[in-house]
Amino acid sequence: MEKLYNEFLIIAKELNSIDIIPVLYGSLWLSKLLKIDLKPQDIDILIPEKFLKTDWNILKYFIEKLWYKLVDLHEHEFKKNSIKIAFASQEDLTPFANVDYNKLEIFESDISTYKKLSLQDYFKVYTKSSKDSYRKDKNNWKDKSKIDIIKKYLL
Repeated sequence: MEKLYNEFLIIAKELNSIDIIPVLYGSLWLSKLLKIDLKPQDIDILIPEKFLKTDWNILKYFIEKLWYKLVDLHEHEFKKNSIKIAFASQEDLTPFANVDYNKLEIFESDISTYKKLSLQDYFKVYTKSSKDSYRKDKNNWKDKSKIDIIKKYLL
């Protein structure tokens, strides 16, 4: 988990250089937030949608500078050795899970700046994703176990 988090900080620093404050998303930040290892298998990063559409080549260039190779254009997924990173739109948080990406807490580490979700935000996200047909087939048991863990911490 620490290896992935440290790699995220390097990626975030690169993104900061092009005025992106990324959102650390998925199991990696949830693990850090809860201080338990949920065995994250990749780094999920939310960024402004324009970098997935009109400014895709800018994002791709800066990620490839870090020796990542694009492996799935549709999923905006890159890989370097055993590390996978995937990008999605931060703007999708609001219609998907009613989480306002403009109000996410900004965190400054020693080397980079990024945004992070709260436990309440994660509860909304995983509750919604557990009902999504794609994730239901692929990850439903993971989502439900994360919801159960989050509920314990929220009580």
